[in-house]
Amino acid sequence: MLNVKSKKIQNILDSQGVALKVINMAESTRTAAEAAASIGCEVKQIAKSLIFKTADTHEPVLVIASGTNRVDEKKISALISHLIKKADPDFVLEKTGFAIGGIPPLGHKETIKYIIIDKDLLELSELWAAAGTPFAVFRLTPSQLVDLTHGQVETIA
Repeated sequence: MLNVKSKKIQNILDSQGVALKVINMAESTRTAAEAAASIGCEVKQIAKSLIFKTADTHEPVLVIASGTNRVDEKKISALISHLIKKADPDFVLEKTGFAIGGIPPLGHKETIKYIIIDKDLLELSELWAAAGTPFAVFRLTPSQLVDLTHGQVETIA
């Protein structure tokens, strides 16, 4: 049974006309390594949604990165023409409606203007993303990720 946040993500997926299903996991999917272990996939297949914020305007920036990659904040800053910094948990919850460890790539409380997708994700046939909680995920393809988020595909590592 899906909780309220996971059900919201399932409803969004359904409304987009994609046959993607949110799955509750028995083990934590809070980190990319935990998610991969719980799902039984490679860490690089985890599409981790990370929230940063612009240093000047305090706008949220969503970076969807491969589970094995570290985000180069200087690259992201150059791409969006704003310095970025890590967002604290309160900012993340306020802007997305989700806590760190369960942030999905879509369905956020506020519209996020800057969405960057890790180019490395496009080399894979199957991805897994968080679905609102640290125990819920859904499987999708890289093209579905791009279509659903309207993100800009870039090298981020």
